[in-house]
Amino acid sequence: MFDPVLLKTFVTVAETLNFTQAGQLLGLSQPTVSQHVRKLESAAGRNLVSRDTREVRLTDNGDAMLGFARTILAANDQASSYFTGSAMRGRLRFGSADDLALTQLPQILRDFRQLYPHINLELTVNQSQVLTRRLTAGQLDLVFVRQSAGSGIGRLVRRERLVWVGHRSLTIEPGQAVPLIVYQAPSLSRALMIEGLEAMGRTWRITCNVREINGMVAAARAGMGVASFPQSLIPPDLVDLTATVDLPDLGDVEFSLLDNPTSAREPVDALVSAIVGRQNAMTPVV
Repeated sequence: MFDPVLLKTFVTVAETLNFTQAGQLLGLSQPTVSQHVRKLESAAGRNLVSRDTREVRLTDNGDAMLGFARTILAANDQASSYFTGSAMRGRLRFGSADDLALTQLPQILRDFRQLYPHINLELTVNQSQVLTRRLTAGQLDLVFVRQSAGSGIGRLVRRERLVWVGHRSLTIEPGQAVPLIVYQAPSLSRALMIEGLEAMGRTWRITCNVREINGMVAAARAGMGVASFPQSLIPPDLVDLTATVDLPDLGDVEFSLLDNPTSAREPVDALVSAIVGRQNAMTPVV
């Protein structure tokens, strides 16, 4: 009943919420993307997408269709791979910055493993700079890491504002040393926090050194100090303190995919496409 070509276009529109961007990802013109969506709506007999000059959003029927479309496309890909004997195989050593565990990345990896069951996916979670070193050493095939804005290295997935975050009960008096919750060195966010404070003449002290994101969230929830988070990844029970406390601007950071040029391309490219195609779904889940 539903053409897989139309379903794929619809899923890409739903994930990007942008007809032009969906067309770029699919190699289609924006009018063709619109035509595909209209044809799918006609086949379904329902309005699936609502859009105006400011935004694109799914209707309730669109949300329902998105779930069905992903299931149909996954089943179609698995059947095609099975009967053509071209099921992708191999080993893929993937590294992810640990704060991305707060997003929908785990769901993306789960979907990827279901779609490509013959790929042996090995996951390493660590700090970005550690992962980048391991990639350079040939120990990983692909990493999803946080970098300085404008680095120009790898494939940019999205850019985020880095902000000061803490518990709503935390107070920092003027002239008081700023209590910091930081990753162990080397760490990009740690360096940005300390450099920013020293540039504005603020004293600081480290109240908690953590190895991973759960420790940082726990310390911030306990009111032990301020941490830094990309703006979209702030846990719901913590608050952005940038506007309420005299702290320096931390600027932007980028989340990018870096790959090992000597690794097998097919598995790497498949996971890159899965992550980039779902970039707007990378929302916090904490």
